[in-house]
Amino acid sequence: MTGTIEIASFEAEDQQGVIDLILPIQREEFGFAITAEDQPDLAAIPAFYQSGKGDFWVARCEDRVVGSIGLKDIGNDQAALRKMFVAAPFRGREHGVAAGLLQRLLDEARERGIRDVFLGTTDRFLAAHRFYEKHGFVEIAKAELPESFLFMAVDTKFYVFRLAAAL
Repeated sequence: MTGTIEIASFEAEDQQGVIDLILPIQREEFGFAITAEDQPDLAAIPAFYQSGKGDFWVARCEDRVVGSIGLKDIGNDQAALRKMFVAAPFRGREHGVAAGLLQRLLDEARERGIRDVFLGTTDRFLAAHRFYEKHGFVEIAKAELPESFLFMAVDTKFYVFRLAAAL
């Protein structure tokens, strides 16, 4: 793919692009029977993510949303990483979209005083497990998650990035 990748905060005009990015990955690549209606956060990104210390970023290439990542403020200077998706043609080290999105999230979280970033994923996302571990996330037991962590039904594996320790 050609074109410059821009990472920016979500804006209202990104709404359909985010849905068009996420749903095919969930349904076609990973076989989850899930709809946009099953994910009310997708219809309310500003209210759900862009409040408190949270935010939501998109990667754009030529006005097309090719990546997304959300930081959900869960209180107590903690947050959850959610909705990290990258369109297949933009995956891989040579594009740097996933790494760029994650770095933006961690930099912003640090600036906002977040101490810990938690995430949940499924056993199926093996490449995601390697990616998170390579970038400093440590696997933890479900019991170690804060009570305020929002579980997705498909989540079976959990990670934390301790920003306070990384300062």
